[in-house]
Amino acid sequence: MCGRTACSLAADNLRRACAYRDRRGQHRQPEWVRQERYQPSYNKGPQSSGPVLLSRRHLHQDADSSERVLMDMRWGLVPSWFKQDNPSKLQFNTSNCRSDTMLSKSSYKGALLKGKRCVVLADGFYEWQQQQSGGKQPYFIYFPQTKDAMEKEMEGDDEWKGWRLLTMAGIFDCWEPPGGGEMLYTYTIITVDASKDVSFIHHRQVRAGKGVARMPAILDGDEAIRKWLDFAEVPTQEAVKLIQPTENIVFHPVSTFVNNIRNNTPECVARIELGAKKEVKATPSNKLMMGWLKNSQEASPQKKENDLPKWTSQFIHSPSPKKTSASVLQQWLGKQGQPAAKKHKA
Repeated sequence: MCGRTACSLAADNLRRACAYRDRRGQHRQPEWVRQERYQPSYNKGPQSSGPVLLSRRHLHQDADSSERVLMDMRWGLVPSWFKQDNPSKLQFNTSNCRSDTMLSKSSYKGALLKGKRCVVLADGFYEWQQQQSGGKQPYFIYFPQTKDAMEKEMEGDDEWKGWRLLTMAGIFDCWEPPGGGEMLYTYTIITVDASKDVSFIHHRQVRAGKGVARMPAILDGDEAIRKWLDFAEVPTQEAVKLIQPTENIVFHPVSTFVNNIRNNTPECVARIELGAKKEVKATPSNKLMMGWLKNSQEASPQKKENDLPKWTSQFIHSPSPKKTSASVLQQWLGKQGQPAAKKHKA
């Protein structure tokens, strides 16, 4: 499943990170819709809002369906047919949508068949591993990042060289209050069976008969993103073939600091050393750093690629990710971070 994410890029950098080529091959950046509502966060949970990509044609019927827009939507899909006056009265959880039932459950089927497909953006997502001691160890999971990062982004260069965003397949819908009022846009993240290398995080739960481990359906590469978003050119039956597990991800353990949804600082994604029993603490020096980062909203931390397991997607092949920039946050975490987690044998 996917119960918590991070998306720390400022609005302008998020737009740059989502650059693409339209149907004519023209290099573009998606236009923001309601940009003022977007709030970067290192700790997003269901019912909070987050950035998604969708086809511009969903908002403008005469638009080219290959054009994309960025929009801030609430996490937790409210079907357009919901008749209650308050979306919080929805009796079931719609933050995640299982791929094997998305075309049969009424909450998702109608929106999916109407082409309401979106891409949910994040630095990465969190998962928790049940420990024998009874506690849970959180992990941060994300796309591999290149290690030969530039010292800084080139001034005046629109090409994004920072953190490669995780792009998750989602479904959105638009709900109108029965008594009238502002339209509410919401989304759900599609989940699939976890790849074997990530399922170890859930190994004890699965072994105890508590179900099969799940993970977000990740769209790896712009071609997959294009097909998922361009509902006018790519029918549902073809688009759903993109919904497969991927192994092109890496991960590291993070502090239980992230367990509290109110904690929203770079400590949430900072690498820790398992077994050291050392939690991230607010020292005077990093308090100062956190205050600076809160205002500047730099890109997410640079990871040491060679220290982490890396796999190539067996479903969607794409060029290697572009070089990333060594932001102030990346440099800070490089000093504070610990070696990556090794896989555990159950």
